[in-house]
Amino acid sequence: MDPITWTGSLGPFLNPLILAAIVVFVLGFLAQLVLNFAGVKPGEVQINPDHTLTMTRSANDYALMAMKYAVMLFLACVVIMIIGGIVQSDLAAKGIIGGMGQQFLPVWIALIVIFALSINFKRKLGLYGKLFDSPIGMVGFFLVMFWMLTAVFANMIGTHGPIDVISQMRNEVPGTFLPNPDEGDYLVYLLGGDNLGRDVFSRMVFGAREVLKIAPAATLFAFMVGITLGLPAGYFGGKFDTALTFIANLVLAFPVILLFYLLVTPEIVASGIPTYMAAVLFLFPIIFFVILFNSRYFTQPMTRNIYIAITLVIGGWLYLGLAWDLDPLGVISMPGNILIVFVSVVFVNSPTVFRIVRGIVLDIKTRDYVAAGQTRGEGPWYIMLWEILPNARGPLIVDFCLRIGYTTILLGTLGFFGLGVSPESPDWGSTINEGRRLLTIYPHPALPPALALMTMVLGLNLLADGLREESLKD
Repeated sequence: MDPITWTGSLGPFLNPLILAAIVVFVLGFLAQLVLNFAGVKPGEVQINPDHTLTMTRSANDYALMAMKYAVMLFLACVVIMIIGGIVQSDLAAKGIIGGMGQQFLPVWIALIVIFALSINFKRKLGLYGKLFDSPIGMVGFFLVMFWMLTAVFANMIGTHGPIDVISQMRNEVPGTFLPNPDEGDYLVYLLGGDNLGRDVFSRMVFGAREVLKIAPAATLFAFMVGITLGLPAGYFGGKFDTALTFIANLVLAFPVILLFYLLVTPEIVASGIPTYMAAVLFLFPIIFFVILFNSRYFTQPMTRNIYIAITLVIGGWLYLGLAWDLDPLGVISMPGNILIVFVSVVFVNSPTVFRIVRGIVLDIKTRDYVAAGQTRGEGPWYIMLWEILPNARGPLIVDFCLRIGYTTILLGTLGFFGLGVSPESPDWGSTINEGRRLLTIYPHPALPPALALMTMVLGLNLLADGLREESLKD
């Protein structure tokens, strides 16, 4: 049976429109480049004597307008194909894009609900709500949430298991039907098969879960370390600041990729160094929350003791399970290879976060409201955590988003070199590495995870840009 096409039964109608959109976009882009080199400036808004406004358009504006409408036409065609894939029953009629659109149906529903509620209540949601006033931020939020929801609903989206092998499907092109329909619930490899006969689409979907269960959590731990050390270093200064800054500079002076490579090599792992590093680094979240609650409820001993006790119990339980694999309930654990990658990410990112927090504190601690807190007799940690840190949230939130992107790229790099994660892992880096070996002959196994990684990082960067724009308006 012939493979299904990309656009299915809607292809004869939509393919010319898609081709026209691509041609118009390319021509508009080239025209704008030529006009920019020729010194043609965009149009300007002029104020008339009667106080009305007149917009003068130049050729540059028309080229940009053509590109914008081309993108809108292309996206409209894709949306029509996705909707067609959802409403049509026959796989050949759906096409590859329609078939994937149907599989991502839980993601589309969740995105519609999230966007509808967020836009409706955006004035009550603080900085997150203001994000929806920024087109760039909304695009970035859409891309990030798409892959996060894909990771959540991976079991519903994936058409086959990420490591299920059908030997007859080795390097088969996208849209190929299974040789034996009884070998799987879904009859087609939507994005083809890899060199072992595994479904590329399913591995891309489950790869989102592998990446996103490490990158955000590891970045959050790195922020806990950087904030816990950066706040007192910037606030108190002195020898403590000098010592921590020297250590941070020492780590930052080492090439990041080489540092990652050393931390995940078998010799370093056998020495137990990553485990001891985890034992130290994983203490910082507990220390952070204990200090946070102690400083906030210092004048309410009963409330303070309850919060600290809850923190120590839950934090200690997580600490024993994650760092030492000694969870008494046997619920919390982290595989050794994942722990090594996790610790490596935290260790590499913590010095940079420390430097950022320290620099912000050096600036903010001279403000009047900090002096007012000191005059009221507030303790140093209260001032740091409840006066300085909230006023540093804008740059830190932006950096958090960007750092998740950097971490995602680093995880992809590690997977590409076959370090840290198991060889059969569907994470995007490992999948790209496996697909590159036959890239000139069979490009389809390597391209989907590469595009997934690119769109995820692009979304995080756009989200950070949107957050920065809106935080500057405060």
